[in-house]
Amino acid sequence: MIDISRGDALGSTGTSDLFQILRDGRSRTRTELAALTGLARSTIALRIDSLVKLGLVGPTADAPSTGGRPSSQVALATGMKIVLGVDIGASHVRIAVSDLTGRPLHETSTDIAIADGPDAVLGWVIEAGGALLRDSGRPVSDLLAIGVGLPGPVEYSSGRPINPPIMPGWDRFDVRGTLEAHFHVPVLVDNDVNIMALGERETAWPDVDHLIFVKVATGIGSGVISGGILQRGAQGIAGDIGHVQVPRGADVPCHCGNRGCLEALASGPALAVQLRGRGLDISTNQDVVDLVKRGNLEAIQAVRQAGRDLGEVLTACVSLINPSVIVIGGSMAQAGEHLIAGVREVVYTRSMPLATQHLQIIQSGAGPDAAVIGASMLAIHHALSPARVDAMVLELMESAARSV
Repeated sequence: MIDISRGDALGSTGTSDLFQILRDGRSRTRTELAALTGLARSTIALRIDSLVKLGLVGPTADAPSTGGRPSSQVALATGMKIVLGVDIGASHVRIAVSDLTGRPLHETSTDIAIADGPDAVLGWVIEAGGALLRDSGRPVSDLLAIGVGLPGPVEYSSGRPINPPIMPGWDRFDVRGTLEAHFHVPVLVDNDVNIMALGERETAWPDVDHLIFVKVATGIGSGVISGGILQRGAQGIAGDIGHVQVPRGADVPCHCGNRGCLEALASGPALAVQLRGRGLDISTNQDVVDLVKRGNLEAIQAVRQAGRDLGEVLTACVSLINPSVIVIGGSMAQAGEHLIAGVREVVYTRSMPLATQHLQIIQSGAGPDAAVIGASMLAIHHALSPARVDAMVLELMESAARSV
């Protein structure tokens, strides 16, 4: 595996700067690239040659001729290299082989409980990931990186879950090291809501730089994109709104040990408890959603109030972050407009008019695909970063020098 720190220590090869221009997917001639960078065409040719050898760039159709020999064009080679996106949920794992745009090419999934522990879950990821590569006809050498989402708090710098409430046996487990030891590529690990924010933005809002993705399911959390960058905070728990206190629930205990948390009032299990207390025979998030879809008035009222509670917390977020879009996802978003209507009712009433003038509050467009697409994007952003590309070029140069 390539060590990025070597690229930083030895300095930039300059090839990564050229590659970042080509990441937009647009075809360009060497002459255009020379004009954009101010580099000699011979230098451009050498750097393009390195990127072609790495499988990151490839030739495209020739540019229109203006007399004489047509100029050849190059662009990002989206399909020559791949990443793995791994979505690990409370009761499922989904893996996708994706191209360098994040488009899933081949997928597999299984029902497995996160509570079965890291050995069982990651053992399946290793076995199924390898089989998926083989079935896709792609050698491991085509794999650039792996992105993983986990349903709990993650220390992003180490790739380890920290005190995850629904993941017994996972606390501080070396997820990244376990997968890197098998696949021999960089592994990026983040919490599930962060990767869903990445997937939602890539799928539905690629031009929006200020977005909050809110997952309402067994738990409640948010992924925050500000200035086009996913914000993780100092320890990686930015966006953990599920344990913000809501005054209406001051006496309601939460599994975290506190009282009045948003999650204890507005999550799927919390709503199921409330409705069971009213004599309804339900136990799961889906039961709540099904009741709403069937028009049960008590379920609709409970979901609408959950939206209002969520809206109280999001009103503070609007003032702090000033997003352009708030996206509501997760299993409870399937209840449709009732949850979102409650959110809008409070946010649009309580926030400053300038903050809500163009604010959209909508249901997720990516839906259940957000997590696996986001995990792939997590891997792609790392694999195609300037430091990573420079490190790959340096290794290519060292390998060529050793073979002489």
